[in-house]
Amino acid sequence: MEPTDTSHPDYYHRVVDCQWACPAHTDVPEYIRLIAQGRFTDAYMVNRHSNVFPGILGRVCDRPCEPACRRGRIETKPVAICRLKRVAADHREDVSARLPKIPRLKNGKRIACIGAGCASLTVANDLMPLGYEVTIFEQYGEPGGLMRTNIPSFRLPATVLSEEIAMIVDMGVDLRLNTPVRSMRELLTQGGFDAVFVGSGAPKGKELELPGRQEGAANIHIGIAWLESVAFGHIDRIGRRVLIIGVGNTAMDCCRTSLRLGAESVKVMARKPRGFFKASEWELEDAEEESVAIIVNRSPRAFVIENGRLAGMRFDKMEYELDAQGRISAERVVGEEFLPADDVILAIGQENAFPWIERDLGIRFDKWDVPVIDQGTFKSTHPQVFFGGDAAFGPKNIIWAVEHGHQAAISIHRHCQGESVQDRLPPGMNLQSRKMGMHEWSYANDYTPVERRLMPHVSLKERFKKLNIEVELGFTAEQVEQEVQRCLNCDVQTVFTAKLCIECDACIDICPVDCLTITHNGEEAELRNRLKAPAKNLSQPLYVSAPLPQTARVMVKDEDLCVHCGLCAERCPTAAWDMQKSELHWPHATDDADTLESKQPKIA
Repeated sequence: MEPTDTSHPDYYHRVVDCQWACPAHTDVPEYIRLIAQGRFTDAYMVNRHSNVFPGILGRVCDRPCEPACRRGRIETKPVAICRLKRVAADHREDVSARLPKIPRLKNGKRIACIGAGCASLTVANDLMPLGYEVTIFEQYGEPGGLMRTNIPSFRLPATVLSEEIAMIVDMGVDLRLNTPVRSMRELLTQGGFDAVFVGSGAPKGKELELPGRQEGAANIHIGIAWLESVAFGHIDRIGRRVLIIGVGNTAMDCCRTSLRLGAESVKVMARKPRGFFKASEWELEDAEEESVAIIVNRSPRAFVIENGRLAGMRFDKMEYELDAQGRISAERVVGEEFLPADDVILAIGQENAFPWIERDLGIRFDKWDVPVIDQGTFKSTHPQVFFGGDAAFGPKNIIWAVEHGHQAAISIHRHCQGESVQDRLPPGMNLQSRKMGMHEWSYANDYTPVERRLMPHVSLKERFKKLNIEVELGFTAEQVEQEVQRCLNCDVQTVFTAKLCIECDACIDICPVDCLTITHNGEEAELRNRLKAPAKNLSQPLYVSAPLPQTARVMVKDEDLCVHCGLCAERCPTAAWDMQKSELHWPHATDDADTLESKQPKIA
């Protein structure tokens, strides 16, 4: 195998999986270490740099980082990365003095953002410090977009949402509430804006056109519209028996909200087996804890109407055959079932909706009426118009929308400065030794065998008394002490210098997980079988050193097994092994602005 370059960002990608799994590339190990030191405010600011909304995402993020957490390779549960964001937010001090400084002298460029959701707010957060004037148009009376209208207050308190949005709006953003944009042409021709960012989300819930749909319309609701009505107080009750069609995260919010509005029996109807559910596992667990029944293999067939009113639904009972990869290879109907219902909520997906964008402006749409967007720059086919969040590529989640906002802000800045939006800064990486003394490291390198800490919840008896009682209580500063120690400090990685190695085998003898082997090089498949502990995870590349000076053998390390304890570096008599912190720098608009400014001719 070819030797591995440990100074290359690709190697960092292989080691610090949690950071690269997050679309916004949050510096997870760094803010966890700060929390371990009780430096909650510092941890909050490190987290805010990339994800912008630590208090919000610490409650409702879809957690793409946690399945990638390497703790999950040692035991069942990863580090509670998401909930540690909340810890930093809940226990921080006032950060107003540490937020980006906004220049009094503006740069003369005006930006319009459509929709006051997470993507638009991120664009404003990144452009305001550069002197832009940012105007956000919001159709409702409060900002937040789907974060406010579709995430129930028992999961995301309005106070937390409003506080983190205010950090951005108070930078001087011109927030225009109750101001829907009805014409893109008018905005482009009469608004005086240099660029327009569309962050209007995917506000249209999908329909289910079945027999009885129109006759039972009064008691058949579109999930996201129903949640919106609940959020703004237009709906405060629901029938005794409720069926939820669909099994995504919106469906989980609908079923749990129904219980809080008086429903006694709530059933979630899933067309396929549990392995095909779109809802996050923890969302399913929370719903089932509240006695929501999740019924699988039921395909909706018809709404049943009796005496002019919805009486329930008929379903086909389904059976499926799966292939070796777990995919459905065949399906068949094996029966029929009627389930009574007073109300049905449809949560089967969301779609983009742009009736206010005229189709002759140069903004191209595909055959599904979705805008054609460059996935790297978020630029549309109109030079002034950019998209992000759900409005760009359909429903995902908040952390994706945040990263879209970061990248769109870079493009908007380059566009307004007359630069190519394609010419962007690459990610960079620094390596710095963590050695302090002969056997001291500037990070906690002890392996902690404790299991993941459970999140404390409000009791079932108490949580249904009011709609806005937050179910998850969060960790106290004391409770979090053990959880932060579960982090393996993946960014403090082993760096090996082959020319210093004397092949004494000290590192191999002391390695607690047998992840090191000195052997002759060879083809990857054959080499894997010669390791001290055979490397079975083929998705994790091996580290292979340059030839060693004594025997021309190579040092091979299996990153899948390494727990970053640093014992190899402590034992090594020649400092061939070192523990070095990899600091990834993922560019934002301010970095791009600094680079462009450095290229300007200097006046003596």
